[in-house]
Amino acid sequence: MTTDANETAFHDTDPHANDAAPYGGGDPYADYRAATGLFFTDLVDLADRRLGAGVIAANDEFFAERENLLIREPAVFDPERFGHKGKIMDGWETRRRRGADADHPFPAPGEHDWAIVRLGAPGIIRGLIVDTAHFRGNYPQRVSVQATAVEGSPSPEQLLADDVKWEEIVPPTPVRGHAANAFEITGDRRYTHVRLCQHPDGGIARLRVHGEVVPDPAWLSALGTIDLISIMNGGTYEDASDRFYSSPAQIILPGTSRKMDDGWENRRRRVRDTNDWVRFRLPAQGAARAVEIDTAYLKGNAAGWISLQGRDGDDGEWFEIIPRTRLQPDTMHRFVLDAEAVVTHVRLDAFPDGGVARMRLHGSLTEAGTAELARRYERSRG
Repeated sequence: MTTDANETAFHDTDPHANDAAPYGGGDPYADYRAATGLFFTDLVDLADRRLGAGVIAANDEFFAERENLLIREPAVFDPERFGHKGKIMDGWETRRRRGADADHPFPAPGEHDWAIVRLGAPGIIRGLIVDTAHFRGNYPQRVSVQATAVEGSPSPEQLLADDVKWEEIVPPTPVRGHAANAFEITGDRRYTHVRLCQHPDGGIARLRVHGEVVPDPAWLSALGTIDLISIMNGGTYEDASDRFYSSPAQIILPGTSRKMDDGWENRRRRVRDTNDWVRFRLPAQGAARAVEIDTAYLKGNAAGWISLQGRDGDDGEWFEIIPRTRLQPDTMHRFVLDAEAVVTHVRLDAFPDGGVARMRLHGSLTEAGTAELARRYERSRG
């Protein structure tokens, strides 16, 4: 018997002990086994399609396409939906593996299916969720995960070449059907791709790869002016007063908001003389010169006013970057700063409450910040 990062027991002797009961009607998630209390799920999903992630190859996807693994929404289940190949599932599902002949009907030990995922933002992996939602009796008996670091835009053929070293970050481990299977990852290596393996076959609904972005300092230097708090550049959401409707981490996603919940929206604040806030950490010390605050799609629930503060270092004093300023709904607001703000952290305050879709902090890393990021980058390469 083994356990995952959530201290959930997996039975490895009875091959059907981890099955979920057959769907009996009603809410298909009623008996779903969720993963709770995990520290790493607050970290960015490095395999988020919004960051540019993709499932670039799989050896088999007979029943359901590999691309479903990275869909942001929970997997859906329609018990009446069948196609020419069988039950249509919202996930990645391979055909049933067979042995070599009638005397050996089961696949040989070690045979398995795999899918390669390009991370949208290379970084250090802290935890994974292998979600088998709605795969009740057709989930894999075990999963394993390998990771590698190959710069540029390698093809599947290049990633599968003999000279590419894949490191096993999750050994073959039993998983539960119709469940969020969590795995905590140790180590500080920076990876660009992961390979998800099903032993020997089966279906997986979703994959989440939570971690910390480690950008290439040479790329940021070549760009010059960058968004200092973008997830893509190593910016990190640290804390917030409220995350009731949607995560504040979405404020620093790339691109523009596409709908109301694609940003940060808090609940209605009822305590006078208080306000909501969110705090971010830059990848290293930077000098900010301009700020964008976007309230796209927030039409009756945008923040009324905002202010922005910054500090230099964990123990630095907070100072004002933008004074309390009125916001318009569904509008991009741009602020050119009178002087550079040298910061490692920024705090956005919303008065009294309300939503913000995106925030950009335009500037460049300082000389000290560039050196610090370069040291971290080199350490993460091993």
